[in-house]
Amino acid sequence: MIDIHSIIFSPEWGFLRFAILVGICVSPALGVIGTMVVTRRISSLAGASTHAALGGFGLALFLQRVCMLEWFTPTLGAVIGAVGAAVAVGLVSIFAREREDTVIGAVWAVGMSIGLLFLDRTPGYVDWQGYLFGSILLLTEHDLIMTLILDAVILIPTVIFFPALLAMSFDDTFARLRGIKVTLMYIGLLILTALTIVLLINLVGIMLVIALLTLPAAAAGCYTSHLRSTMFLAALFNALFIFCGLLLSSIMALPSGPTVVVLAGIVYISSMIWKKYHSK
Repeated sequence: MIDIHSIIFSPEWGFLRFAILVGICVSPALGVIGTMVVTRRISSLAGASTHAALGGFGLALFLQRVCMLEWFTPTLGAVIGAVGAAVAVGLVSIFAREREDTVIGAVWAVGMSIGLLFLDRTPGYVDWQGYLFGSILLLTEHDLIMTLILDAVILIPTVIFFPALLAMSFDDTFARLRGIKVTLMYIGLLILTALTIVLLINLVGIMLVIALLTLPAAAAGCYTSHLRSTMFLAALFNALFIFCGLLLSSIMALPSGPTVVVLAGIVYISSMIWKKYHSK
């Protein structure tokens, strides 16, 4: 029989405890941003920003090693790529006549392809798979500090502007009639989403970021229709998925990231079935 208590508290499993701590700390930011992403139906846009971040990452690494631009760090490149893509797609969807899904698909594919091309031409070893799937079991105190800063950056504006976010989430016209600058707040939401994505990519990778932004919030939406309670429940789900996924992956010797994603997917599907059954 497996002693879960000894796995969590024994000294040799310190890396697992730290990964769980960071995962729990990042859950509030994921719950808030994920709820807004799902409510505003911009999950595809978040995915495009994520893959555009790979383009910026590849370009920055290439410039560092080939052009000797040491100041152009991969994180800076990822921020430029993700924020630029989010703002560009947002502006196109608001002001231009182009179909938003077409623009998102183009940004998604081209951004990732550019990143892979630059990584292919970058001399030396490049762990691009680690960028895709993350290294949540190899986190440091710096990652924990960045996670806490991210929580503050996300949660403080959410508390201050919650009434405006609530109005914008469900009825743009009503929000505009109340004098809320919907376009400005929408662009701000896209920027916060992009920054969340970039900071979390270093922790959990592209695949896990997309999953934890959407699946817990979508599952939470099956149990409540109120924005505040959905954010809270999504944050709770994120913490639960990360804790149980990391513990299960350690016990069964499975990859940590995919285990967390599969667990979140199972709960999401179960939640949809529960909602459909109880709505009759």
